[in-house]
Amino acid sequence: MATESPAFTLTLPVLPLDDEVVLPGMVVPLDLSDAEVRAAVEAAQAAARSEPGKPRVLLVPRIDGTYAKTGVLGTVEQVGRLADGDPGALIRGRSRVRIGAGTTGPGAALWVEGARIDESVPDPLPGHVAELVKEYKALATTWLKKRGAWQVVDRVQAIDDVSALADNSGYSPFLTTEQKVELLETADPVARLKLATQTLRDHLAEQEVAETIAKDVQEGVDKQQREFLLRRQLEAVRKELRELNGGSKDSAEESDDYRARVEAADLPEKVREAALKEVDKLERSSDQSPEGSWIRTWLDTVLEMPWNERTEDAYDIQGAKAILDAEHAGLEDVKERITEYLAVRKRRSERGLGVIGGRRGGAVLALVGPPGVGKTSLGESVAHAMGRTFVRVALGGVRDEAEIRGHRRTYVGALPGRIVRAVKEAGSMNPVVLLDEIDKVGSDFRGDPAAALLEVLDPAQNHTFRDHYLEVELDLSDVVFLATANVLEAIPEALADRMEIVRLDGYTEDEKVVIARDHLLPRQLERAGLGADEVALDESALRKLAGEYTREAGVRTLERSIARLLRKVAAQHELGERELPFTVRAEDLRDLIGRPHHVPESAQDPAERRTSVPGVATGLAVTGAGGDVLFVEASLADPETGAAGLTLTGQLGDVMKESAQIALSFLRSHGAELELPVADLKDRGVHIHFPAGAVPKDGPSAGITMTTALASLLSGRLVRTDVAMTGEVSLTGRVLPIGGVKQKLLAAQRAGVTTVIIPKRNEPDLDDVPAEVLDKLDVHTVTDVRQVLELALAPATSGATPEVPVAA
Repeated sequence: MATESPAFTLTLPVLPLDDEVVLPGMVVPLDLSDAEVRAAVEAAQAAARSEPGKPRVLLVPRIDGTYAKTGVLGTVEQVGRLADGDPGALIRGRSRVRIGAGTTGPGAALWVEGARIDESVPDPLPGHVAELVKEYKALATTWLKKRGAWQVVDRVQAIDDVSALADNSGYSPFLTTEQKVELLETADPVARLKLATQTLRDHLAEQEVAETIAKDVQEGVDKQQREFLLRRQLEAVRKELRELNGGSKDSAEESDDYRARVEAADLPEKVREAALKEVDKLERSSDQSPEGSWIRTWLDTVLEMPWNERTEDAYDIQGAKAILDAEHAGLEDVKERITEYLAVRKRRSERGLGVIGGRRGGAVLALVGPPGVGKTSLGESVAHAMGRTFVRVALGGVRDEAEIRGHRRTYVGALPGRIVRAVKEAGSMNPVVLLDEIDKVGSDFRGDPAAALLEVLDPAQNHTFRDHYLEVELDLSDVVFLATANVLEAIPEALADRMEIVRLDGYTEDEKVVIARDHLLPRQLERAGLGADEVALDESALRKLAGEYTREAGVRTLERSIARLLRKVAAQHELGERELPFTVRAEDLRDLIGRPHHVPESAQDPAERRTSVPGVATGLAVTGAGGDVLFVEASLADPETGAAGLTLTGQLGDVMKESAQIALSFLRSHGAELELPVADLKDRGVHIHFPAGAVPKDGPSAGITMTTALASLLSGRLVRTDVAMTGEVSLTGRVLPIGGVKQKLLAAQRAGVTTVIIPKRNEPDLDDVPAEVLDKLDVHTVTDVRQVLELALAPATSGATPEVPVAA
């Protein structure tokens, strides 16, 4: 432990050191041109004349004008010239001195009294002190070797005194003035050595980190310089090869161009990384390698994709609804759905909810309906109303999964899938994409495209859609997908579950007239080279065209009829047979385009109607072309020539065959109750036929129609011409519900039927039928076959023997 003793009291001139610290054992040169330094040295020399020994001064650090409390006794070893020629003195630090009060002395220097501090340590050294000495010497040796000061290493190793070893750190250039003052004022040698060891250890750790950073930086710089040099050499070699090959474009220039384009493009981070990797491959590939062309095609595709392009939605809800109403008559369900979607998008945008969980607010709708009702053109109207771009993707006949997901880049001529191409064509990430004829997608050995569409049309997955060609994530969550289909049952169940189904069941006659007048006629007038002031169609002519010349759910055949009519008028005018302007009326249609093709049964001669004989009933069915009437004919075989049993013809499915068996079984078991001669059914064969035998038919909804036809056959009572029916029959005679009520009623109205029989449990479906159709139909809801027979069969002619048709 260091101590102070009055016996060691000294009187010394002060030599102040501004922002410098000298520790005992250090030898430092001082410039005598400084007045305070010169005054202290001269005072010490004056005092030494009367005392033996070398002149002594007190070296005191002065930090920001404040003197330290501890100084160092120094002896003036030599006075002479410094290396630069200025006068100087060489001073050696001897021991620490605790500074006391000021006093007087010779010369102009400041004199103070001080007490020498005893810094002795026990001998031999305690074990922990010896370990500390060993650690300090090891750290000091490591630091000196890094600096290349090999000649100092032996000198440090030779120091055994703890105090001297600690003070030796005063030579370290990395110590701050504050750290040196702390070493000076720490009187205990062991504590001072600990402080010096810790400081040296911290410095070595910092130095190691700095060296690691410098090494990494240097390696990066070296790599860049090496890469730059190699690129310049490669460029020079390729330039020579280009000159030998007649000056063809250098692939290096192409790769540099692609690198610049990728870095300048607004790409997502992961896409940018993938693109730069491909650019690196392009730079390494040979000019003769086919891989280069594959990479260039891929890069062109990636750079053409609108990764961050989006069109602003038109949030004018009233304006969007007006656009939809102006471009399409009817179709209220889908119009309401699009209006709801825009309203929700507007509210989410106002509340900052554009993106939730990485997903945006897209939509997936399936428009299901017969051909010609405007499903495809409706997609364009939706895009117009929303202010988005529109792209149509035709899926009819697609059987290759790669058409949807793209080809792997291992194939020659690989291309991205149709979804990626549609987004690229649209030029934005939120277009309206129409997936046309999705029910016509097939599957074979090349995969199942419908299964590939599951991810595309799933709002929970399509924000990370991966195309096999691109192999980077593509966000489809903001796309509005509109899929069109004629038959919902043809769409795989898992795919249909991901879409919101909107049914388009066809147009009424009034709607067809409006569509023909506002949309079809102006378009066909332009195509025929006629003006609206030259040819006009009276509403009666349009109504007759829609009712008697066409019978369809949509308006395609109606448009073709209008086009044919206008072509005929234009040809007659050019031949000089007709003057313009000309207004086409209903009575002119026969002369221009011939007789009507679809005359209602009610308008035919009674003897020519299909139901003019017993055993014929009119049913209603739904086909891929919409609703249609379906006649059922029944006959009994001659008991002598015909075999007993049931014969069914007309290309019927299993369900319809079972319905015929049920109808026959019901009549056999309840014939007596219905007053029917069921004895004829025992030994005579029954034949049920559905005309249009080339068209496949299936489903349970013809059950009551077959029952009525058989009952008419057995009773001899005719089925009313104005009655059509649909419904499933059970063995007990119950009438069970069926589907497609709206389409069937529209078909009945088109066919001129005035009375329709449907199951009682289908009564809620009448809410979907347009009011103008219900006004023209007398709809009866029934629960039992007995009610059907009572409504459908005409009263029996009194005294007349029923004529039962016999099959040869």
